[in-house]
Amino acid sequence: MTSTHDKVWYAPKSKLEAFTAETAAEGVVNTLRIVEGRWKLVILFHLFGGKVMRFSELERAIPAISQKMLTQQLRQLESDGVVFRKVYPVVPPRVEYRLTEWGQALCPALDALLTWADQREALQPDTSSQTV
Repeated sequence: MTSTHDKVWYAPKSKLEAFTAETAAEGVVNTLRIVEGRWKLVILFHLFGGKVMRFSELERAIPAISQKMLTQQLRQLESDGVVFRKVYPVVPPRVEYRLTEWGQALCPALDALLTWADQREALQPDTSSQTV
């Protein structure tokens, strides 16, 4: 089974019980908006575990992404508070990216999604033997 991080933790149930169906749905939609985009999850998986990567390292790690798209996705993740960007005042410019504490806290949720996806076949009812 795939795991996004060695230490996985979940929010206390008392916090989750405060949500109504509507507020829970709204919260999930807002969260999905933060990670939506073709490359954001790929970027996050490269940065999980406290990794610090330079722009050029991310570019090499994700060869199918253009510089423009990588820049856009990183800027959006930074503006949403998921990624921290550090610029060093050297020539040529050196820029490093890492997950914020809040961004790293996304790891258990993605790990739970991977676990859920792995269970799909085992939990799917066998519809081939059912008659109409």
